[in-house]
Amino acid sequence: NVLASLWGASGVAYILIKAIVRVLPIALEPFSKADGVVALTNFQLSSYILTCLFFAYAEGYKGFQLKFSPLVVARSFTLQPKSSPIHHLLLAPLYSMGLFHATKKRMIVSWCVTIGVATIVAAVKRMPYPWRNIVDAGVVVGLSWGTISILGGYIISLLTGIAPIGVDPAMPEKKE
Repeated sequence: NVLASLWGASGVAYILIKAIVRVLPIALEPFSKADGVVALTNFQLSSYILTCLFFAYAEGYKGFQLKFSPLVVARSFTLQPKSSPIHHLLLAPLYSMGLFHATKKRMIVSWCVTIGVATIVAAVKRMPYPWRNIVDAGVVVGLSWGTISILGGYIISLLTGIAPIGVDPAMPEKKE
């Protein structure tokens, strides 16, 4: 069970880390000494800081820590190497995210969030300097918080032997 759940939770963390690694250089660009980089004005710097704080709260704390991360951990612990279908094990990160083999509501929410994030990413990529960098800085903060909350929640559950308390893993109804 540990390997399957580890693959589920750490696979989601890996997806988030890949996004952080891609976006971090853009977020830090305003502070680089590279040629052609214009320093942020006081207003832009204030916007940068406020955006990071907003994303920490809205995406990191409210979105990840309170909702998504416990779901990922809870669902990852439902994977059983001997009884789970092979595609659940192979696609454990996507399974843990609730993208398949979940309640109808959970799948709708998971897919809508995934598609919504992809749409927002496409829009943010079209923003001019430094506003894209400012938004990307907030994204890095939120995704970092999310990654830490998934890994931290997984480690706590692994050490205590208790899945996140009060978290519905949103499993589909068993057909009889």
